[in-house]
Amino acid sequence: MPGSFAELPLRLTFSATRTGQAAFQRLSRQPKLARLQALTSAPYRYLYDGVMAYDEHLADRIRELLVGESGVTEKRMFGGLAFLITGNMAVAASGQGGVLVRVDPAASDRLVARTNARRMEMRGRAMQGWLRVESDAVRTKRQLARWVTLGTAYARSLPAKR
Repeated sequence: MPGSFAELPLRLTFSATRTGQAAFQRLSRQPKLARLQALTSAPYRYLYDGVMAYDEHLADRIRELLVGESGVTEKRMFGGLAFLITGNMAVAASGQGGVLVRVDPAASDRLVARTNARRMEMRGRAMQGWLRVESDAVRTKRQLARWVTLGTAYARSLPAKR
């Protein structure tokens, strides 16, 4: 079909991280409407300027658990949607699936050993106090509530930002 958004020029770029993992960033010269249509179609739905979309249903479930908490804000970070308590990240619906939880660094080893959580890796380095929990481990409200509680408790223990 002549003139469809699929025929408009696209440019793909390749960038590699320090760990050798690669990520494609989709850059477009398409008009805004056509770009949005293309990005919501099946093969491109997960990419938007190199950032994977987070699970909106999971974000809604986290919001429900945080109702009544004071000082909660939301911010896009780490390719997902983070929930901050007084400016400190507590938990995030991750763009890689599952949740990212900020916990007491002293408790990281114990939590990794006793649960199916793993340390978040940034540029090939495991981060103390930042845990990644897969989607399968937060399917139920009770499972998710445990991680949200751990994250909010630690975020509240930190000094408020701003």
